[in-house]
Amino acid sequence: MKQIKLFDPVIDISERKAILNTLDSKFWASGSGSGNVEKFENKFRNYIESKSCIAVNSGTAALNLALSLFDVKNKEVILPSMSFVSTAHCVVENGGKPVFVDIEPDTLCIDPEKIKHVISKKTRVIIPVHFGGMPCNIDKIHKIAKSSNLDVIEDAAHAVGTTWKNFEKIGMHGSAVCFSFHPVKNLAMPTGGLISLNHKNHKKFKKILNSRRWCGITDRKQTDYDVKEIGWNYYMNEFSAVIGLQQLKKLEKLNKVRQNIAKKYAKEINLEGKMAFNNNCSYHLYWILVKNRRKFREKLYENGIETGTHYKPIHLMSMYKTKNPLPITEKIGKQIVTIPIHPNLTENNIDKIITSINKFDK
Repeated sequence: MKQIKLFDPVIDISERKAILNTLDSKFWASGSGSGNVEKFENKFRNYIESKSCIAVNSGTAALNLALSLFDVKNKEVILPSMSFVSTAHCVVENGGKPVFVDIEPDTLCIDPEKIKHVISKKTRVIIPVHFGGMPCNIDKIHKIAKSSNLDVIEDAAHAVGTTWKNFEKIGMHGSAVCFSFHPVKNLAMPTGGLISLNHKNHKKFKKILNSRRWCGITDRKQTDYDVKEIGWNYYMNEFSAVIGLQQLKKLEKLNKVRQNIAKKYAKEINLEGKMAFNNNCSYHLYWILVKNRRKFREKLYENGIETGTHYKPIHLMSMYKTKNPLPITEKIGKQIVTIPIHPNLTENNIDKIITSINKFDK
């Protein structure tokens, strides 16, 4: 029996041609971010209508670099525990302390009301996560941040193409917004990420990050250059950039397919705990809640359907164990199952997934 994959990137002849052309060019990468990397930055900036964009080699790199702009050493950073661990790692990497906050049960995004209760004199940044592609309540979060003189760095690893009120793209609001272009994401590359900058100092920040993504190299003139601070090998390569340029052309169309699948799931899956339909959501993930998760996943696998568990809450991991309870996060963490929602699914695949879920004895 052929398995229905949980994730499956959509590619066609355009990506194949782009890869071959890049291979033949023998210009495969440049730390300076020239060539197709620069083209991708400009195209993506226009797509989300942000002020500046810096392409990097992963969403993790994007988070680490973005947070390096805001001095969080010995400071606190507020974030949800329901996320991939990179959201917390970037805080520690930059010398800060993660402060975990509970989530909204209907969106699985950080609860703005809970943010208010943990802001202290040491708080410097808030990192909301647009979970599964569902937009956080940006208005409330930015209002809270502004009242306490905090910066907002959005983790939009799941949210390429997600919109907010008046269908404004996620990426045009926060001081810095971090995207991931991992092969399983809506815009897929072999490896890639990007930081969108909207801060009043975005031009200065872009210059700083251009250096930090290339080992701190700056003031380059032909073969001469200087290094004034620490940096990393975080720049995007040409292969990822040319694939990204092709993926961007069809992103809106493919996200619409995801939305149509989500609408069908929301209507026909007979479970109380499931992801709601929202026209603003890009649906990188579609989640449901089941009590006997292990048995449920085994049954679906036997029926040829891959599933996931996104995610184990960060605050329950050994490195980040905390005594502060997050009851909603902890309950969701035990029950969440992610099911296939990619555009390669056929109508028969979708019907089979719905039927298999509805047949299971919850």
